[in-house]
Amino acid sequence: MAKVVAALRHHWKKSTFGACLLGWGGHWLYGKHCDNLLRRAACQEAQAFGNQLIPATMPLKKATVFLNPAACKGKAGNLFEKNAAPILHLSGLDVTVVKTDYEGQAKKLLELMENTDLIIIAGGDGTVQELHANVNLLSLCVQAAFSKIPIGFIPLGKTCTLSHTLYPESTNQVQHITNATLAILKGETVPLDVLQIKGEKEQPVFAVSGLRWGSYRDAGVKVSKYWYLGPLKTKAAHFFSTFKEWPQKHQAALRYLGPTERPPEEPEEKSSRPPLYVRLYRRLRSYWSSPKEFPQEVAPEDWEELKLSTIELSIATRNRQLDLTRTEDFMDICIEAESVSKGQFVHRGSQKMRDPLMCSEGSQRIQASRCILQLPEGTEGSFGIDNEEYEAVPVEVKLLPRKLRFFCDPRMREQLLQAAVQ
Repeated sequence: MAKVVAALRHHWKKSTFGACLLGWGGHWLYGKHCDNLLRRAACQEAQAFGNQLIPATMPLKKATVFLNPAACKGKAGNLFEKNAAPILHLSGLDVTVVKTDYEGQAKKLLELMENTDLIIIAGGDGTVQELHANVNLLSLCVQAAFSKIPIGFIPLGKTCTLSHTLYPESTNQVQHITNATLAILKGETVPLDVLQIKGEKEQPVFAVSGLRWGSYRDAGVKVSKYWYLGPLKTKAAHFFSTFKEWPQKHQAALRYLGPTERPPEEPEEKSSRPPLYVRLYRRLRSYWSSPKEFPQEVAPEDWEELKLSTIELSIATRNRQLDLTRTEDFMDICIEAESVSKGQFVHRGSQKMRDPLMCSEGSQRIQASRCILQLPEGTEGSFGIDNEEYEAVPVEVKLLPRKLRFFCDPRMREQLLQAAVQ
């Protein structure tokens, strides 16, 4: 024993390095063991769904998974196969996986969505906005034929803003993915708003989070270029962007309509269609009994106009602060103050990297159901729509309230209902 202690003291550098390596290796192995325990527990819970008896005449529920293997720097495929796929298969679902990484898939997407009971999007924020073969996945979901199909979201990407609304926060990636997959099996859903963003010539783009245009977004896109600065890369990207023209102003004209009254929610299950002779009788009775009314003139819409000069503009849904009992539908328009110091710009830029649609103190806030953003001729730059880049052009943004239903964790739904009661 004395010889061992003497050898360790004599080679203390090697001993210290070996101890650190051993400690790190033990911690890594313990983490892998904990992840396997989480997967096993999730699979056992999913198997309980798969063991449920169903009538012989009832077909299996069909689930179509749209997987983006490029998400999370190419790791999304492996994350899905290890953490989510076993849960889905054990649950008794008839699962079809479609990888959104090849051309010519427009026809296949339509065929699959016509014969599915639920849609699962596996990836990050960009997967919802994924464009392949001129098909926008979210656009297909918004169409009337598919808007009633519930949608599940499995967070596999680097940025998963939507998951913070649907699932409890978790620092463990495996636990976050398994919780999201199990939430799909439990069947609880919440209605989410959608933004329809349409340019003068382009096809409309749909978003569940929002649109950003301005200096904070432009600086945030360049953060990855300063990877070598480690934890200082975010502040460095915003600091170096202040070397450009300062103050950085974005000028535009904004026209908008105020909030609209929320109509009562339609029942999910409709009664069976009456026979033909009953429908004909009802039509004839309503035609002869009801007096003919002349069409009334529609009141002109009350548009508000605003000239703005801002460092950043954002148009966001209320999906981050869901209120299942609110009586009005609207989107939030945030006009950031243009007069900020360089220090404030760097500080707020770091905050917006964590919460991109945060509205800073002192900003002008507007609630609108529809708006038109007019940009000066020759305007350069880009929009960020659900963290995907699009050319900055004049656009009309329209709110589609409660357009889609997303699966959520039952605990999150219960919290929303409790918050509404309080």
